Amino acid sequence: MSEFSTDLTQMWFLFLLLGVFAGLFVVFPFIKKERRITVDHDANAERIDIFNQRLEELKEELANQRIEKDSYNESVVELKRRLLNELSPEQSLTSRGDNRVLALTGIAFMLLVTGVFYYYTGSHRQIASWHEAVEKLPEYGERAVMQSGEPLNANELQAFALGLRTKLATAGDDAVAWMLLGRVAMSLSDFEMAMQAFDKALVMQPNNNNVLVNYSQALLIEGSEPSMNRAARMLSKVLKNDPTNIDAISLLALIAYERQDWKESKAAFEVLLSQLTKDDPRYEMIAGRIAEIEQKLGQQTDEPVAVKAGIVATVTISAELQNNIPKGSTLFVFAKAAEGPAMPLAVAKITNFNLPMTVNLDDSMAMMPELTLSKFSQVTVTARISNDGSVMPSDGELEGVSSVIELQQGENQLTVEISRVLTNTGK
Repeated sequence: MSEFSTDLTQMWFLFLLLGVFAGLFVVFPFIKKERRITVDHDANAERIDIFNQRLEELKEELANQRIEKDSYNESVVELKRRLLNELSPEQSLTSRGDNRVLALTGIAFMLLVTGVFYYYTGSHRQIASWHEAVEKLPEYGERAVMQSGEPLNANELQAFALGLRTKLATAGDDAVAWMLLGRVAMSLSDFEMAMQAFDKALVMQPNNNNVLVNYSQALLIEGSEPSMNRAARMLSKVLKNDPTNIDAISLLALIAYERQDWKESKAAFEVLLSQLTKDDPRYEMIAGRIAEIEQKLGQQTDEPVAVKAGIVATVTISAELQNNIPKGSTLFVFAKAAEGPAMPLAVAKITNFNLPMTVNLDDSMAMMPELTLSKFSQVTVTARISNDGSVMPSDGELEGVSSVIELQQGENQLTVEISRVLTNTGK
C-alpha cells in the first residue's frame, strides 16, 4: 500500500508543479509591465516647468504677431498632450493597482476553470476506484474463492480484476493470481482476457488440474473446432492424473454432445452419474440427459437407411511414413462434404489394419440421419492413423486427404494416400 501512496503523492506533486507554472504564465505579463512603470516626482516637476516656459514663449510670439492665433491654439494643445503623456505618478498608481487585480483575477479564473474541467473530465474517480480495488483485494478474494459473504456483483468483479492485474504488475507473476484473473474474466464474459490469463498460469503450472479445467471451459465457450479439440486434450490430461475428476468428465460429455457423438456422450454422462449420489441436484438432470441420448440412439438404429451412394476408398501410405505407424494405432477413414457441415458424412474405424487396404463408406455409416453421403454431390475422403484411438486429431498423427470428387449413384472409387504428419492441431 505504501507504493500506491507514493504514486498518488507524486501525482499530486506534479499537479501542483504544473499549477505553479500555469500561474506564472498568467502573472508574468503583469509583473513585467509593472516594472517598466516608474514614479519620479522631480522629473515630473521639471516637465511642468518646461511646459510653462514653452507656453510663455508662445504667448510672446502671439503678442509680437510672429504666429497666427490658430497656430498658437494648436501649439498649446500639442504642449498639453505631450505633458500628459510624459507625466507618470497617477498613471503608475492606476497601472499598479490594475495589474494586481488582473493578476489575481487571472489566477482565480485559471484555478476555477482547471478545477471544473478536471472534475468533469479527469480520472480522479478512476484513481479512487483503483485505490479502493487494491485495498479490498483480500476481501474480494475471500468472497470469490472461499464463498464467504455475498457473491460479487458485476462492479465488484471489475474491481477484483483490476486489483489482480495491479498485484501481478507490482508483485510479479503468480500462477494462482493468473488463474483467479482468468475465472473473473470468464464471469465478466471477457473470454480473450480469460484465455490469456490461463495461458500465463499454464506456463508456470502446466499440470495444474484446476487451470486445465477452467481453461477448457473458456475454450468450449469460444466454440471453434480447434478450441474444442484443444479442450478435449486438456481434459484427457486431467483425467489421466485424476480419473474421477467430475468437472473434467462433465466437460468431455458436453464436448461429445455438441459433436452429436451420442455413444461417447452417453458413456461420459454415465460415468459422471456414477460419481454422484441420488440426492445431488445434478443427478436428475444428468439422468434426463442420458435418457435423451438413448432416445436419439434408438432413432438412429430403428430408422432404415436407404443406401444410394457409396465410396470404395483404397488407403495407401507414402514410403517415407511406412515405418512411422505406431503400434496399437487406429485407422479412421471418413468422408466430409466439400462445402457444408464439418460433421463427417460416413466414418469407418479400423483397429487392425495393414496398408494398403480398401475401405467401404456408405449412408449406413452416417453419424447423423440427416447428414449422409447421398445428400451431397461433392465430398473429400480423409484417412488418419490415430495414436490414442480418438477421432479428434492430435500432433504426431499421420493423415492423408483426397481431392474433391463428384459422387455418382452406386460405388465411387478413389485412392487416399497418407502422406503428412499433423502438427499444431491445438492452435
